[in-house]
Amino acid sequence: MSTLRDKQIASVKQMLNLNSSATKQSEPVWKILVYDRIGQDVLTPLLSVQELRQTGVTLHVLLHSERENIPDVPAVYFCIPSEDNVDRICRDLQSSLYDIYYLNFMTPLPRQQIEDLASAAWQSNSGNAIQKVFDQYLNFVSLESDFFVLKHQDADNISFYSLNRGQVKDTEMESMLDNIVESLFSVFATLGVVPIIRSPRGNAAEHVAEKLDKKIRENLRDHRTSLFSSDPMASGQYTLQRPLLIIYDRGMDLTTPLHHTWTYQALSHDVLDLNLNQIKFTDEAPAQGTSRQVPKSRIYDLDDRKDYFWAMHKGSPFPTTAEAIQTELEEYRKSEEDVKRLKATMGLDGTDLPAEIGSDILNDNTEKLTSAITSLPQLLEKKKMLDAHTSIATAILKQIKDRKLDTFFELETKLMSRTALERGVLDVLLDPEMGVPEDKMRFFLIYYLMGQVEMSKSELDQFTSALESTGCDLGAIGFVKKWISYSKMASIQTAQSTFSTYNKSSMGMFSKLVTGSSFLMEGVRNLVVKRQNLPITRMTEELMDGKTSQETDDFRYFDPKLLKAGGIVGPPKATYSEAIVFVVGGGNYMEYQNLIDSSKPKPGAGGIPSKKITYGCTTLINANQFLKQLSSLGHEMK
Repeated sequence: MSTLRDKQIASVKQMLNLNSSATKQSEPVWKILVYDRIGQDVLTPLLSVQELRQTGVTLHVLLHSERENIPDVPAVYFCIPSEDNVDRICRDLQSSLYDIYYLNFMTPLPRQQIEDLASAAWQSNSGNAIQKVFDQYLNFVSLESDFFVLKHQDADNISFYSLNRGQVKDTEMESMLDNIVESLFSVFATLGVVPIIRSPRGNAAEHVAEKLDKKIRENLRDHRTSLFSSDPMASGQYTLQRPLLIIYDRGMDLTTPLHHTWTYQALSHDVLDLNLNQIKFTDEAPAQGTSRQVPKSRIYDLDDRKDYFWAMHKGSPFPTTAEAIQTELEEYRKSEEDVKRLKATMGLDGTDLPAEIGSDILNDNTEKLTSAITSLPQLLEKKKMLDAHTSIATAILKQIKDRKLDTFFELETKLMSRTALERGVLDVLLDPEMGVPEDKMRFFLIYYLMGQVEMSKSELDQFTSALESTGCDLGAIGFVKKWISYSKMASIQTAQSTFSTYNKSSMGMFSKLVTGSSFLMEGVRNLVVKRQNLPITRMTEELMDGKTSQETDDFRYFDPKLLKAGGIVGPPKATYSEAIVFVVGGGNYMEYQNLIDSSKPKPGAGGIPSKKITYGCTTLINANQFLKQLSSLGHEMK
């Protein structure tokens, strides 16, 4: 079954093939690709430079960069239809920068911009140079086969902070919601399906659901121009087979995005710089010719289609990943030793061939050596991949040890599962060896949000004084305090009261050096988490199974195919095998992994997933980015 990423890649390749279907036998047309920053974000996780070459792209450049005139080669443009972008395209036309233009816009081109383009083409006498103008409906970023975000560039425009600012104007809010809906519409236009929509009441998610329902409904009215005409269920039958779109609001669960993480991918995003499937960090490496350690920048691409280790272990607890790296390294060294031993047996290492060796043994070893040489490129590629993951794991481990992240994860997991702590919260906040100020603030906010009884002013003052003494920005506390008073936290406390439990292993199997790497797991807790559903995962399972609870009984129901518009409460108890879960206000890898784990085959199910879930969000944020947004909101309340 094709995933959202598969369909987006197919659309991009068709666009690069000058919007015609490519055949395996056809030679690619050589071309130039011109994109804006947003178009670059869309393309980066989808196609490598080599894959662009295979589609005939000889040069790819930014729209607003200085570009030279290149005749006789078609130029494919890929950008959003903003005024700045259209103005720049008009200048390119007037300068006759290229001979042939294929203009592809990620969202529909407004009438005013169409007129501007026509005017520029007429004035420069280049109307014949514009071969095609397309609305591509590709304004979203596919990070995984089952994970998408709406924005990377300009993500602040639709962030949790922007949506919850006290001074936000109605026109600004409408613009943000329209921006979100435009991109979400692109997702379903790419999938070619009309979803059933569910959303909670009384927040931004409800407004997004209403607007998306209206937009899809309007597109379905005219079958000649409908983007969903290829939908096999376009007649409205087999409604239960259509996917369920559940739109949540970030405000329904403030705790999860603050939580210290423990899985490989989530930790990489939390403590290192992981963006658009590329990770960047600085570590220490020996200076050339000396033993002195100097900072060295590292950049690695993490693509689950090409990196089997990342695909297998990105959702694993970090100690499990560390053990897997060690196992893989030992297997690599064994293969390396086998090749060396074969070379020695055959006298290819500079030594004489043993006199007693027989021809049968020689022939057998020749076959083995030939096989080893054939597999050498794969072996070297595996070593390169393992070196990358060793460097990443080493950098993560340094952060874990320096900031006591394993302890924070353990304490927060206990808080979220209503388990008593072994040490007081104030003691943790005042401990100089426990993390950086942001770690302590995240820990305290989880404690504050999960409080079953209202905290007295004297208690809060005591905690804020302790946090202030460690250098914390107290703005987030002000916002959370207001948030609790507004929402009463009833639904959130219910949703979070059964978060998860953990098992601490006493095996100590990671307290040894991983040979060939620089990280030592000694002193780091091997916390093996027993998976339990996060709030959004649990609500998703209820809605997919046609069940309701206090958390979901007032969710609205929209079906764009119904003649009568407007969401209703209490729809038929339908069940769904496929869902797209979307979070307005920002998502995170912890939520994504929890949802994907919940859809994996249950024991005894024969390896067949019972559900297919795709996770999406307006923006992808780590805990410190979310904390800064809460702090900014808190300061603006004063």
